[in-house]
Amino acid sequence: MKNAITLRINDQDFDIFVEGRTRLLDAIREQCELTGVKEGCSTGDCGACTVLMNGKPIASCMTFAMAAQGKELTTIEGLAQNGQLHPLQEEFMEHGGLQCGICTPGMILSAKALLDENPKPTEDEIRFALAGNLCRCTGYHKIVEAIVAASERQAQTV
Repeated sequence: MKNAITLRINDQDFDIFVEGRTRLLDAIREQCELTGVKEGCSTGDCGACTVLMNGKPIASCMTFAMAAQGKELTTIEGLAQNGQLHPLQEEFMEHGGLQCGICTPGMILSAKALLDENPKPTEDEIRFALAGNLCRCTGYHKIVEAIVAASERQAQTV
């Protein structure tokens, strides 16, 4: 049986129908047509499916869509504003913190949650915040550099 729900994603409401077992990942990609969220391991271990729920990173492959009703969701598509990339997106590009792109949306969203909570994190705090996000391409050094640069850039604009 399908249930009507409304998902609030990137400040936009999506009225969709889901079964009780529909994963948030599938609802976002297939019904809301926001394909920035990626499927990696399907077990909540890799972070490719990370989205923000009320500002906190979650594994959308391990969350039922119905559990997200009434929550504020943010996907990678929601970070750019008025045609301008978010500073984290720009710094990931500038510092080469992305390669194949599978982990990048989840990494950036986890980094955003960290910087929203702790605007000047140490390298250790950054690495800890990214512990749930796996990357097979970059070796993390460039990702950490990008987040440090975004943190410094954010501090200059405050």
